[in-house]
Amino acid sequence: MPKINNPISFLRGPKIKNRFMLAPLTNCQSHEDGILSEEEYHWLTMRAKGGFGLVMTCATHVQAVGQGFPGQLGIFSDDHIEGLTKLARGINEEGSISILQLHHAGKKTLADLIGEIPVSPSGDKKTGARALSHEEVILLIEDFVEGAVRAEKAGFHGVELHGAHGYMICQFLSAKTNSREDEFGGSFHNRASVLFRIIDGIRERCGDDFIVGVRLSPEGVVKLEESIALAKQLMMEEKIDFLDMSLWDVFKEPLEEAFQGQTLMSYFTRLNRKNVKLGVAGKIRTPAEVEAIMQENVDWIMLGRAAILHHDFPNRFFQKKEFRPVENPVSREHLESEGVSKKFITYLESWPGFVGQ
Repeated sequence: MPKINNPISFLRGPKIKNRFMLAPLTNCQSHEDGILSEEEYHWLTMRAKGGFGLVMTCATHVQAVGQGFPGQLGIFSDDHIEGLTKLARGINEEGSISILQLHHAGKKTLADLIGEIPVSPSGDKKTGARALSHEEVILLIEDFVEGAVRAEKAGFHGVELHGAHGYMICQFLSAKTNSREDEFGGSFHNRASVLFRIIDGIRERCGDDFIVGVRLSPEGVVKLEESIALAKQLMMEEKIDFLDMSLWDVFKEPLEEAFQGQTLMSYFTRLNRKNVKLGVAGKIRTPAEVEAIMQENVDWIMLGRAAILHHDFPNRFFQKKEFRPVENPVSREHLESEGVSKKFITYLESWPGFVGQ
């Protein structure tokens, strides 16, 4: 089994110095027009300085109508390239690999936030979202690809496609949210075609060394059986470089009774991945948990909450594996010392038990 401090190479792109990756985290720190703020720049580059082998941005929306939260970083306009260039350079100069996550919230946004009716594959009575026309689906695919082109132009080593947690790509994948009758609906092959067309478009228009990853969440919206089949296809085709499984809790069993008796993670770690690298995220918070998960046939791990609490978690780990991370709730002062802005702290206060009174 690889160790967390071993370098890792994807099919494409430069070698990564270790197997600590910063998870893409909603943080609400950038400007309302999607342009990078100094707070978000500081938050991300501080993690690069803290030893993360790979630093990933928050979900970065490819269309204005795809914005999912206030203060979200954008990549739907050339106006964003200047700030993103600064960000990529700041991450890269610290010896970390820079990855930008491409995202569209679909029906999970709010009309008040985007100034118009949200869109989704088939419309949604509960949220009031309307269905995308066929032409709009084609445009959606193009805008994801164009987002990758902008990311490459800005100097990022690659992108991750956000296909998890019920956002737009996930909405296409799920039979619960996709009842289309054209080539983008019906069979799982058709429902997954948006994702595969985006991947093909990026491969056609970005460089040979440009990294492409996909994030999936295998429960809730998409059936586990279909998630496993999709993960297998993505890895066997080798058009992507890494698969990022967002599991909420890496130690849990599946929700679906027929699959219980082993961990949810194990259904993916035992797949033949050829040369595609597999990573996991979900409640990995202590050095002991890092060591335990690296014994489970994964190639790398992603830290989210642990990286908020300690910007230099990797450096601390390498210096002293027994270091004890702080426990929640933590003070606002502690978070500010870790490069978390007041806007981000306000968002974190919505997480039960994370920020102290």
